[in-house]
Amino acid sequence: MSELAAKPFLKWAGGKSQLLPKILDNLPQRLKDGKIKKYAEPFLGGGAVFFYLSSIYNFEQIILNDINSECILTYKVIQQYVDDLIKILSEIESEYINKNDDKRQEMFYERRDMFNDEKTKIDYNNFSDMWISHAANMIFLNKTCFNGLYRQNRKGQFNVPFGKYKNPTICDIDNLKCVNKALYGVKLTCGDFEILTSFIDENTFVYMDPPYRPLNNTSNFTDYSKEPFNDESQKRLAAWFYYLDSIGASLMLSNSDPTNSDPDDDFFDKLYEDFTINRVDAIRSINSKGSGRGTIRELLILNNK
Repeated sequence: MSELAAKPFLKWAGGKSQLLPKILDNLPQRLKDGKIKKYAEPFLGGGAVFFYLSSIYNFEQIILNDINSECILTYKVIQQYVDDLIKILSEIESEYINKNDDKRQEMFYERRDMFNDEKTKIDYNNFSDMWISHAANMIFLNKTCFNGLYRQNRKGQFNVPFGKYKNPTICDIDNLKCVNKALYGVKLTCGDFEILTSFIDENTFVYMDPPYRPLNNTSNFTDYSKEPFNDESQKRLAAWFYYLDSIGASLMLSNSDPTNSDPDDDFFDKLYEDFTINRVDAIRSINSKGSGRGTIRELLILNNK
Protein backbone atom coordinates (compact mmCIF):
# COMPACT_ATOMS: atom_id res chain seq x y z
CA MET A 1 0.00 0.00 0.00
CA SER A 2 1.39 3.40 -0.99
CA GLU A 3 2.16 5.99 1.66
CA LEU A 4 -0.71 8.32 2.42
CA ALA A 5 -0.45 11.79 0.89
CA ALA A 6 -0.99 14.81 3.11
CA LYS A 7 -4.16 16.80 2.59
CA PRO A 8 -5.37 20.15 3.99
CA PHE A 9 -5.84 20.03 7.76
CA LEU A 10 -7.82 23.30 7.75
CA LYS A 11 -10.97 24.15 5.88
CA TRP A 12 -10.27 27.48 4.20
CA ALA A 13 -12.54 29.77 2.21
CA GLY A 14 -11.48 29.42 -1.41
CA GLY A 15 -9.69 26.13 -0.78
CA LYS A 16 -8.45 24.55 -3.98
CA SER A 17 -9.07 20.82 -3.44
CA GLN A 18 -12.01 20.75 -5.87
CA LEU A 19 -10.15 22.84 -8.47
CA LEU A 20 -7.02 20.66 -8.44
CA PRO A 21 -7.78 18.77 -11.69
CA LYS A 22 -7.98 22.08 -13.62
CA ILE A 23 -4.80 23.34 -11.97
CA LEU A 24 -2.96 20.12 -12.84
CA ASP A 25 -4.11 20.36 -16.46
CA ASN A 26 -2.47 23.78 -16.68
CA LEU A 27 0.85 23.15 -14.93
CA PRO A 28 3.89 24.51 -16.79
CA GLN A 29 5.62 22.04 -19.07
CA ARG A 30 8.99 22.87 -17.50
CA LEU A 31 7.66 21.56 -14.18
CA LYS A 32 6.45 18.32 -15.79
CA ASP A 33 9.84 17.96 -17.48
CA GLY A 34 11.67 18.23 -14.16
CA LYS A 35 13.37 21.54 -15.00
CA ILE A 36 11.80 23.54 -12.15
CA LYS A 37 13.41 22.93 -8.76
CA LYS A 38 11.78 25.59 -6.56
CA TYR A 39 8.20 26.20 -5.48
CA ALA A 40 6.70 29.33 -3.94
CA GLU A 41 3.19 29.95 -2.66
CA PRO A 42 2.50 33.46 -1.33
CA PHE A 43 -1.12 32.82 -0.23
CA LEU A 44 -0.96 29.41 1.45
CA GLY A 45 -4.31 29.07 3.23
CA GLY A 46 -5.36 25.42 3.31
CA GLY A 47 -2.42 24.39 1.14
CA ALA A 48 -4.20 21.93 -1.18
CA VAL A 49 -2.00 22.75 -4.18
CA PHE A 50 1.22 22.54 -2.16
CA PHE A 51 0.29 19.18 -0.63
CA TYR A 52 -0.48 17.68 -4.02
CA LEU A 53 2.50 19.09 -5.91
CA SER A 54 4.96 18.17 -3.16
CA SER A 55 3.73 14.57 -3.32
CA ILE A 56 4.54 14.20 -7.03
CA TYR A 57 7.47 16.60 -7.65
CA ASN A 58 10.83 16.66 -5.91
CA PHE A 59 11.39 20.35 -5.29
CA GLU A 60 14.79 21.23 -3.89
CA GLN A 61 13.46 24.37 -2.19
CA ILE A 62 9.95 25.34 -1.09
CA ILE A 63 8.75 28.55 0.54
CA LEU A 64 5.17 28.98 1.75
CA ASN A 65 3.71 32.24 2.98
CA ASP A 66 0.46 33.65 4.27
CA ILE A 67 -0.44 36.98 5.84
CA ASN A 68 -2.55 35.21 8.46
CA SER A 69 -0.38 34.76 11.57
CA GLU A 70 -2.50 31.94 13.03
CA CYS A 71 -2.37 30.00 9.79
CA ILE A 72 1.43 30.08 9.57
CA LEU A 73 1.92 29.47 13.30
CA THR A 74 -0.21 26.33 13.01
CA TYR A 75 1.84 25.07 10.06
CA LYS A 76 5.04 25.70 12.05
CA VAL A 77 3.71 23.78 15.05
CA ILE A 78 2.80 20.80 12.87
CA GLN A 79 6.21 21.02 11.21
CA GLN A 80 8.18 21.08 14.48
CA TYR A 81 5.98 19.87 17.35
CA VAL A 82 3.40 17.55 15.81
CA ASP A 83 3.40 14.97 18.64
CA ASP A 84 2.77 17.64 21.29
CA LEU A 85 -0.03 19.07 19.15
CA ILE A 86 -1.65 15.67 18.65
CA LYS A 87 -1.63 15.06 22.41
CA ILE A 88 -3.49 18.30 23.15
CA LEU A 89 -5.89 17.94 20.21
CA SER A 90 -6.76 14.37 21.21
CA GLU A 91 -7.68 15.58 24.68
CA ILE A 92 -9.78 18.40 23.26
CA GLU A 93 -11.56 16.03 20.87
CA SER A 94 -12.35 13.52 23.61
CA GLU A 95 -13.75 16.26 25.85
CA TYR A 96 -15.84 17.75 23.04
CA ILE A 97 -17.32 14.51 21.67
CA ASN A 98 -18.53 13.44 25.12
CA LYS A 99 -20.60 16.60 25.63
CA ASN A 100 -24.21 17.27 24.66
CA ASP A 101 -25.02 20.00 22.15
CA ASP A 102 -25.41 22.79 24.70
CA LYS A 103 -22.16 21.93 26.46
CA ARG A 104 -20.36 21.69 23.10
CA GLN A 105 -21.49 25.20 22.24
CA GLU A 106 -20.35 26.42 25.65
CA MET A 107 -16.95 24.79 25.13
CA PHE A 108 -16.65 26.34 21.67
CA TYR A 109 -17.13 29.88 22.95
CA GLU A 110 -14.77 29.27 25.87
CA ARG A 111 -12.09 28.09 23.43
CA ARG A 112 -12.80 31.01 21.10
CA ASP A 113 -12.29 33.46 23.97
CA MET A 114 -9.09 31.65 24.94
CA PHE A 115 -7.89 31.80 21.34
CA ASN A 116 -8.53 35.54 21.06
CA ASP A 117 -6.85 36.15 24.43
CA GLU A 118 -3.80 34.19 23.27
CA LYS A 119 -3.62 36.35 20.16
CA THR A 120 -2.91 39.39 22.34
CA LYS A 121 -0.12 37.69 24.30
CA ILE A 122 1.68 35.41 21.87
CA ASP A 123 5.09 36.16 20.34
CA TYR A 124 4.71 34.95 16.77
CA ASN A 125 8.45 35.20 16.12
CA ASN A 126 9.74 33.20 19.07
CA PHE A 127 8.44 29.78 20.07
CA SER A 128 6.75 29.22 23.41
CA ASP A 129 4.41 26.53 24.73
CA MET A 130 1.55 28.91 23.93
CA TRP A 131 2.20 28.20 20.25
CA ILE A 132 1.03 24.59 20.66
CA SER A 133 -2.08 25.56 22.63
CA HIS A 134 -2.86 28.25 20.07
CA ALA A 135 -2.46 25.87 17.12
CA ALA A 136 -4.69 23.33 18.85
CA ASN A 137 -7.36 25.97 19.41
CA MET A 138 -7.01 27.09 15.79
CA ILE A 139 -7.71 23.57 14.51
CA PHE A 140 -10.49 22.96 17.04
CA LEU A 141 -12.28 26.18 16.10
CA ASN A 142 -11.82 25.45 12.38
CA LYS A 143 -13.43 22.02 12.78
CA THR A 144 -16.34 23.18 14.97
CA CYS A 145 -17.20 26.71 13.82
CA PHE A 146 -19.86 27.62 11.29
CA ASN A 147 -18.87 26.45 7.81
CA GLY A 148 -15.23 25.99 8.85
CA LEU A 149 -14.48 29.63 8.07
CA TYR A 150 -11.61 31.72 9.31
CA ARG A 151 -12.76 35.30 9.65
CA GLN A 152 -11.74 38.07 11.97
CA ASN A 153 -12.97 41.53 12.78
CA ARG A 154 -11.04 44.79 12.53
CA LYS A 155 -9.63 44.22 16.00
CA GLY A 156 -8.11 40.97 14.78
CA GLN A 157 -10.45 38.78 16.83
CA PHE A 158 -11.73 35.49 15.42
CA ASN A 159 -15.50 35.98 15.32
CA VAL A 160 -17.08 33.00 13.51
CA PRO A 161 -20.00 31.50 15.46
CA PHE A 162 -20.52 27.90 16.55
CA GLY A 163 -21.28 25.23 13.95
CA LYS A 164 -23.56 22.31 14.81
CA TYR A 165 -21.59 19.35 13.47
CA LYS A 166 -22.59 15.95 14.85
CA ASN A 167 -19.24 14.16 14.78
CA PRO A 168 -16.37 16.40 13.66
CA THR A 169 -12.87 14.96 13.33
CA ILE A 170 -10.88 17.38 15.43
CA CYS A 171 -7.68 15.35 15.69
CA ASP A 172 -6.83 13.54 12.43
CA ILE A 173 -3.64 11.88 13.66
CA ASP A 174 -2.69 10.17 10.39
CA ASN A 175 -3.05 13.32 8.32
CA LEU A 176 -1.25 15.53 10.83
CA LYS A 177 1.72 13.15 10.67
CA CYS A 178 1.58 13.21 6.85
CA VAL A 179 1.50 17.03 6.91
CA ASN A 180 4.51 16.97 9.23
CA LYS A 181 6.44 14.90 6.67
CA ALA A 182 5.33 17.10 3.76
CA LEU A 183 6.62 20.19 5.58
CA TYR A 184 10.10 18.76 6.15
CA GLY A 185 12.68 21.30 4.97
CA VAL A 186 9.99 23.81 3.92
CA LYS A 187 10.49 27.49 4.76
CA LEU A 188 7.37 29.09 6.27
CA THR A 189 6.97 32.86 6.34
CA CYS A 190 4.23 35.25 7.41
CA GLY A 191 3.65 38.55 5.67
CA ASP A 192 2.78 40.33 2.46
CA PHE A 193 3.25 38.36 -0.76
CA GLU A 194 6.14 40.55 -1.88
CA ILE A 195 8.43 39.19 0.85
CA LEU A 196 8.95 36.15 -1.40
CA THR A 197 10.51 38.21 -4.22
CA SER A 198 14.15 37.46 -3.38
CA PHE A 199 13.48 33.69 -3.32
CA ILE A 200 11.95 33.54 -6.79
CA ASP A 201 14.01 33.09 -9.96
CA GLU A 202 13.77 31.45 -13.38
CA ASN A 203 13.83 27.99 -11.76
CA THR A 204 10.71 28.66 -9.65
CA PHE A 205 7.05 27.79 -10.08
CA VAL A 206 4.82 30.27 -8.24
CA TYR A 207 1.17 29.49 -7.56
CA MET A 208 -0.84 32.52 -6.40
CA ASP A 209 -4.23 32.12 -4.75
CA PRO A 210 -5.04 35.57 -3.33
CA PRO A 211 -8.27 36.47 -1.55
CA TYR A 212 -10.76 36.46 -4.38
CA ARG A 213 -12.26 39.65 -5.71
CA PRO A 214 -15.92 39.61 -4.57
CA LEU A 215 -18.44 38.93 -7.31
CA ASN A 216 -20.97 41.29 -5.76
CA ASN A 217 -21.51 43.49 -2.72
CA THR A 218 -22.91 40.65 -0.62
CA SER A 219 -20.11 38.16 -1.26
CA ASN A 220 -17.27 40.25 0.09
CA PHE A 221 -15.29 37.73 2.10
CA THR A 222 -11.66 38.83 2.09
CA ASP A 223 -11.07 39.32 5.81
CA TYR A 224 -8.63 36.50 6.56
CA SER A 225 -6.55 39.17 8.27
CA LYS A 226 -7.10 42.68 9.59
CA GLU A 227 -5.85 44.13 6.29
CA PRO A 228 -8.44 43.98 3.48
CA PHE A 229 -7.38 42.71 0.06
CA ASN A 230 -9.09 45.19 -2.26
CA ASP A 231 -8.82 46.20 -5.92
CA GLU A 232 -5.66 48.18 -5.24
CA SER A 233 -4.16 45.04 -3.71
CA GLN A 234 -5.17 43.07 -6.83
CA LYS A 235 -3.43 45.66 -9.01
CA ARG A 236 -0.29 45.50 -6.89
CA LEU A 237 -0.34 41.71 -7.20
CA ALA A 238 -0.66 42.01 -10.98
CA ALA A 239 2.38 44.30 -11.07
CA TRP A 240 4.29 41.67 -9.09
CA PHE A 241 3.09 38.99 -11.54
CA TYR A 242 4.50 41.06 -14.43
CA TYR A 243 7.81 41.50 -12.59
CA LEU A 244 8.17 37.77 -11.86
CA ASP A 245 7.38 37.03 -15.48
CA SER A 246 10.18 39.39 -16.52
CA ILE A 247 12.74 37.38 -14.53
CA GLY A 248 11.61 34.09 -16.07
CA ALA A 249 9.58 32.44 -13.29
CA SER A 250 6.69 30.11 -14.17
CA LEU A 251 3.45 31.56 -12.85
CA MET A 252 -0.15 30.54 -12.20
CA LEU A 253 -2.79 32.68 -10.49
CA SER A 254 -6.39 31.86 -9.64
CA ASN A 255 -9.18 34.33 -8.96
CA SER A 256 -12.91 34.88 -9.31
CA ASP A 257 -14.37 35.64 -12.72
CA PRO A 258 -16.27 38.96 -12.50
CA THR A 259 -18.26 38.09 -15.61
CA ASN A 260 -20.26 35.60 -13.52
CA SER A 261 -22.30 38.53 -12.22
CA ASP A 262 -21.48 41.27 -14.73
CA PRO A 263 -20.64 40.26 -18.34
CA ASP A 264 -19.02 43.66 -18.89
CA ASP A 265 -16.67 43.52 -15.90
CA ASP A 266 -13.28 43.09 -17.55
CA PHE A 267 -11.19 43.96 -14.46
CA PHE A 268 -8.91 40.91 -14.71
CA ASP A 269 -8.99 40.71 -18.51
CA LYS A 270 -7.38 44.15 -18.61
CA LEU A 271 -5.11 43.57 -15.64
CA TYR A 272 -3.59 40.41 -17.16
CA GLU A 273 -4.10 41.16 -20.85
CA ASP A 274 -0.57 40.02 -21.76
CA PHE A 275 -1.07 36.53 -20.33
CA THR A 276 -3.23 33.46 -20.90
CA ILE A 277 -6.56 33.69 -19.09
CA ASN A 278 -8.47 30.41 -18.81
CA ARG A 279 -12.04 30.33 -17.53
CA VAL A 280 -12.75 27.09 -15.67
CA ASP A 281 -15.78 25.73 -13.84
CA ALA A 282 -15.60 25.52 -10.06
CA ILE A 283 -17.96 24.73 -7.19
CA ARG A 284 -18.80 27.51 -4.76
CA SER A 285 -18.37 25.58 -1.52
CA ILE A 286 -18.69 28.21 1.22
CA ASN A 287 -21.94 30.09 1.36
CA SER A 288 -24.36 30.61 4.25
CA LYS A 289 -27.23 29.45 2.06
CA GLY A 290 -27.33 26.17 0.21
CA SER A 291 -28.90 27.92 -2.76
CA GLY A 292 -25.70 29.97 -3.07
CA ARG A 293 -23.60 26.92 -3.74
CA GLY A 294 -23.14 25.75 -7.29
CA THR A 295 -20.99 25.89 -10.40
CA ILE A 296 -19.38 29.21 -11.26
CA ARG A 297 -16.49 30.20 -13.47
CA GLU A 298 -13.09 31.00 -12.00
CA LEU A 299 -9.94 32.29 -13.66
CA LEU A 300 -6.61 30.53 -14.07
CA ILE A 301 -4.03 33.01 -15.33
CA LEU A 302 -0.76 31.67 -16.76
CA ASN A 303 2.42 33.14 -18.17
CA ASN A 304 3.27 29.88 -20.02
CA LYS A 305 6.92 29.68 -18.99
